[in-house]
This record gives sequence, structure tokens and C-alpha cells, in this order.
Amino acid sequence: MRRLIIAGNWKMNETIEESVSLAKSIKESDKVDVIIAPTFLSLDRVHNEIKDKNIKLSAQDVFFQEEGAFTGEISPTMLKDVGCTHIIVGHSERRNMFCETDSSVNKKIHALLDDNLIAIMCIGETMEERDSNRTNEVLKRQLTIGLKDVAQLSQIIIAYEPVWAISSGDPKHKAATTKDVEQAHKFIRDKIRELYGDEAAQNIQILYGGSMKPENAEALLAIEDVDGGLIGGASLKAESFNKIIEIAERCN
Repeated sequence: MRRLIIAGNWKMNETIEESVSLAKSIKESDKVDVIIAPTFLSLDRVHNEIKDKNIKLSAQDVFFQEEGAFTGEISPTMLKDVGCTHIIVGHSERRNMFCETDSSVNKKIHALLDDNLIAIMCIGETMEERDSNRTNEVLKRQLTIGLKDVAQLSQIIIAYEPVWAISSGDPKHKAATTKDVEQAHKFIRDKIRELYGDEAAQNIQILYGGSMKPENAEALLAIEDVDGGLIGGASLKAESFNKIIEIAERCN
């Protein structure tokens, strides 16, 4: 049985002190994997706060070179040195606002694998792509190119985040139904099966990243191919994030 993951992506929120305070309030769990992703500036202080707790640290992005003249970028080794075990790559905001491509996501994944870090690879379609019935086409492309030449998936987590269902994404966002989520996650797992075989498809964890919150977490986590959530807004309040963790513990 796949272990559930509840990951909080804090995005560009919280000062260093606010991040430490929030991290102090996050619930530990022996039943589900809890991951938090503060800003780069807060990683060191947050790591010092959680290093003796059953909570894992993630960065929100990474560059695919180890060092060099890449002003403003952060390497996998630097993130590992500060305590990160997981790195988010290919988030829809990186793709849509900062021109991230499937090929650059692939380069980042290979760099993370070389440093024995776990990649949380985000995929998902926009409202326009959904309305033109291209959801499966987009997911297939993102998976195929993003995972190009990746030999095995033991260090890969997939996060499906439909941009049209994220409140910070498309301004016309709307809530995804459980049927929408079920169909997308099943397609992703079937595609992984096609690319890597039955065992890989059964083992890989696929998170849902479309505005999960306490009010809808139980219904979403009950879906067969949903293995947890990549939480945005609801992860910025310990009370709501901890409620989702508690719901996941009951579902696990």
C-alpha cells in the first residue's frame, strides 16, 4: 500500500521568523509523510527547527547545474547541504510565469537524481487546454519529456495540479470534481505503467495539487489513485494544514 504524503508549498509567503513559527506548529505523523517547502531564505532556519522531528524539508525549485555563473540560482548540492530531501520542480507557476519548459524540468530532475534528492514533479493543464479537450495530451507530453531518460522512479513523486482549479492560477479557476481528479490520476498512473511497467505504476505516489483543504481533503484522499496532496494556501495556517494531516492519517 502506498504511503500518503501531505506536502505544504508555502510559495512566496512568510518571513524567516514567521516560517520558523509555522514550522513549530506543524503536526508530526508516523502514519503519513509530512513535507514543508518554505522559501529559500527560510530553509536553513526551518531545517534547524524540524531536523529532530518526523517532518521532511523541500525547496520550491532548483537549477540544473552544480555551480557556475548562474546569477540568482540555487544548485541541488546547496539545497541538500541545507537539509532538503525533496525538491518541487515544474510547478505551474514556474511554467506559466517564468517560462519553465518540459525540457528544463527534465534537466532539473536528472540533476536531483544525481544528488540523491527526491523530485516532486508537477504536471497539469490550463483552463484553455482543458476546454479544448487536451488534458490527456498535455499530461502525456509533460510526463514523457519530463521523465525522458529517467531509468527508474524510486526518487520521483508526481503532483497533478490542474491550473484551472488553483486559486492562485487561472483567474477563472473552479473547483475540480472528484470525477475530474479520479480520471486525471488514473490516466497518469496508466501512462506510468506504459512507460515503466506495472510495479513502477503501483509504487509511484501521485499527489493532488488543486486547492486541497480540510473541507475537501477526505473526499480527494479517498480516490484510489490519489496518494496525498501538494497543499498551497491551506498549508500557511497550521490549523488547516494539521487538519489535513489528521484526515490523511484516518484515510491511510
